[in-house]
Amino acid sequence: MSVVYFIIGMAVILVGLAVSIALHEIGHLAPAKLFKVRVGQYMIGFGPTIWSRRFGETEYGFKLLPLGGYISMAGMYPPSPKGSRAGRAGAGFFATMVQDARAANDETLDGSEDRTFYALATWKRIIVMLGGPVMNLILAIVLFTIVFSGFGVQTATTTLASVSQCVQQSDVAGNTCAPSDPVAPAAQAGLQPGDTILAIGGTAVHEFSDVSAIIAASAGKQLDVEIRRDGAEQTVQLTPLLTERPVVGSDGNVETNTDGTTKTQPAGFIGVVAQTAMVPQPLWAGPQQAMNNVGAVAGVMVQLPQKLYGTAVSLFTGAERDPDGPISPVGVGVIAGEVAASDAPLASRVAGMLSLVASLNVALFVFNLIPLLPLDGGHVAVALWDGLKRTWAKLLRRPAPKPVDATKLVPVTFVVVVFLIAMGALLVVTDVVNPISILGG
Repeated sequence: MSVVYFIIGMAVILVGLAVSIALHEIGHLAPAKLFKVRVGQYMIGFGPTIWSRRFGETEYGFKLLPLGGYISMAGMYPPSPKGSRAGRAGAGFFATMVQDARAANDETLDGSEDRTFYALATWKRIIVMLGGPVMNLILAIVLFTIVFSGFGVQTATTTLASVSQCVQQSDVAGNTCAPSDPVAPAAQAGLQPGDTILAIGGTAVHEFSDVSAIIAASAGKQLDVEIRRDGAEQTVQLTPLLTERPVVGSDGNVETNTDGTTKTQPAGFIGVVAQTAMVPQPLWAGPQQAMNNVGAVAGVMVQLPQKLYGTAVSLFTGAERDPDGPISPVGVGVIAGEVAASDAPLASRVAGMLSLVASLNVALFVFNLIPLLPLDGGHVAVALWDGLKRTWAKLLRRPAPKPVDATKLVPVTFVVVVFLIAMGALLVVTDVVNPISILGG
């Protein structure tokens, strides 16, 4: 069954990616139509068309390669300059590409500026181009909100799962108590599995982290512990013992010293282990997580060349992947497969896969804001430059300048596309040969 679940997990990511792309393009389509721009096509994928249907002036459809999507708007760029020549044999490579781009753009025009993208006001062009990434961000916020406030977060509760009978060098469950081991304060006080701690030392507690903090700081001090057992409340007294406990880092892992030994620190100890449960979070937890992810992904983008170099090294050497490095949708699918095939409760697995789709949308949001063509951020940069030129001319009471001809940037666009293809190929191959595994395998 684990193989079936693994396949289901990967399928969820594929469907999630397709939906994300579709909504991204709707984010462009809706404002474009609102501003009366002619939209010839709304397509999911690239390559040959496998299905399409025309509604009004727009053809909607799917193409063979599900690697993205696009909408075709009339007049993405201004008309070709008068006297310009179409690409021909013998012309420079980039010059031919510029002319081909102009020719393709001219085919979307009907001889007037009416209902063209380039003729829109600057703020309208920006709204159209930001509509796609913003749609991905909205989807990420919605999914994270469902995960955090609907399913909840796996949290240690104040209900006890087990009670240690003695104090040992470590609190690993299953160790046998030796005659020389002192009795654990929790067992001596009569605490039992299933008891729920309501307050300790006069302080109400709501999470086990509250309990741990009070106990760690109260070694040698007698504490009143209010508990609920079988529906009835009662109070017991205990005194935490001062012991050397392992230091747990912010990532939840036990820290080690330079010589490899476990790092410890003195802290109070009573000998209990908490039950865990999916605890719903406040509604703002989802948007907060989305914003945290935006910052994390932006950090990866800033270090992208370095991260890609590390990925290439891991591909050829088999070294362990950087868990915070870039991955392709294939890598996300592998992780989703692991989540789906894990032994975690079904709710946790569903929440995990929804979180992956949400994170994928955050990546789409950030990546598309990079100010380079053909990305949405590149079109925003062109619109801002065009608006700046017009504003400057207006301030100086000069005639309005001609619209910015972004087809001149086709050579830069070509270089960016080649880089994106190479990066995608590197990440896909590495995710197949040496994938990041959340299970450490």
